Amino acid sequence: MAAIQAPSPFAGTARRYAPRLRYLLLPTTMSLSSSVVSSRSRDRDCADGEQPLLPHSSLEIAGARRGLLAGFESLRRPYRAFPVFASNRHVETIFAAFTRSLPAVAFRRECLRTPDDGAVALDWVSGDDRTLPGDAPVLILLPGLTGGSQDTYVRHMLLRARSKGWRVVVFNSRGCANSPVTTAKFYSASFTGDLRQVVDHVLSRYPQSNIYAAGWSLGANILVRYLGEETDKCSLSGAVSMCNPFNLVIADEDFHKGFNNVYDRALANSLRAIFKKHALLFEGLDGEYDIPKAANAKTVRDFDEGLTRDTSIVCSFIWFQVSR
Repeated sequence: MAAIQAPSPFAGTARRYAPRLRYLLLPTTMSLSSSVVSSRSRDRDCADGEQPLLPHSSLEIAGARRGLLAGFESLRRPYRAFPVFASNRHVETIFAAFTRSLPAVAFRRECLRTPDDGAVALDWVSGDDRTLPGDAPVLILLPGLTGGSQDTYVRHMLLRARSKGWRVVVFNSRGCANSPVTTAKFYSASFTGDLRQVVDHVLSRYPQSNIYAAGWSLGANILVRYLGEETDKCSLSGAVSMCNPFNLVIADEDFHKGFNNVYDRALANSLRAIFKKHALLFEGLDGEYDIPKAANAKTVRDFDEGLTRDTSIVCSFIWFQVSR
């Protein structure tokens, strides 16, 4: 993948913009550094005299031939943890959750109807169509589990990208950030249909722009799965995966160890609150779902078992466990 000409908003963000407490899966079950995932790159992204790489059927991770990673100065600097709040992963997570500022951002919401009569909400920054050129690079942000445009880590990344001249849109999954839920179907790590439609929609709106995506936690997992499914047909010019819980089964198991139960219960509370707002949609589906268990879930696993018991039917927020 050739070097991106537009200044990158990603450098140094893995540590500075980690998700809030209830959106961060346990650090021991994920990569703490950002992973640059290469997909399609357009001819104009190539350096002078270089030809674009030929499409290949297998996704190339860790990459970045021809010096893409060399452009990230932060990767060449030694890591020095702050002596107090970064000396322990739990202290760092909680410190950020309660002290990080929430920048004021005016959004313009676009509700996108999906083929199954569902809906997702795209939050664009108000006024960007008047101030940015039509070919400005576009960055799609995929928040973590139950996250959305209301979260501090999302807004900080958004402002960082906009300062570099990028157009930014936050992809709020079904039910997140007060987005509408119109069917008895939410989202899960196994479902990439909504993201695929969002990417196609953004590309149709800005056909002259390079489209990029960045995801955190569960959003990163969905993004990387989408890249693997699309392979050389992917419409994205580049993507970044941050804090990706690649092995979701191990991540779930780690939730039940020691202090990690705090994260587990915080996430379950957020999931339960979203579900209860739309519980009427699940009336009459007791044979397919365990509605009481989902509505009263104390852990992520409880919620998963309530709404993702049968992976042949529509999935819920979380992941499914294969051959369970």
